[in-house]
Amino acid sequence: VQLQAFGGGLVQPGGSLRLSCDVSGFDSGYYAIGWFRQAPGKEREFVATVMWSGGSTYYGVSVKGRFTISRDNAKNTVYLQMNSLKPEDTAVYYCAIAKDYGIVILGSAYDYWGQGTQVTVSS
Repeated sequence: VQLQAFGGGLVQPGGSLRLSCDVSGFDSGYYAIGWFRQAPGKEREFVATVMWSGGSTYYGVSVKGRFTISRDNAKNTVYLQMNSLKPEDTAVYYCAIAKDYGIVILGSAYDYWGQGTQVTVSS
């Protein structure tokens, strides 16, 4: 199983970015696919996740209302649209898959991780 995240970069405060995560080698349905982030010197933080069954979405408190997670099953891709970006959104963003039931806001629920893509919000 491989997850490849891309789309990060440098953006000014108030700007937008869309991250993508391509999934390959995963033939069966998963429980959830989501995004986490980690800033230097900080713990990993839950950003958003989308459930395989039903497509329900969940967001971290700090991004709710600004970020939107979506998926394209035909392309095996999940997206994270990030709007109204703030300097505190600066981090490496990782996509991950949870195979089975778990508490999806916890990183320990996820089995496969991508390599991460850097997002820097700065003027």
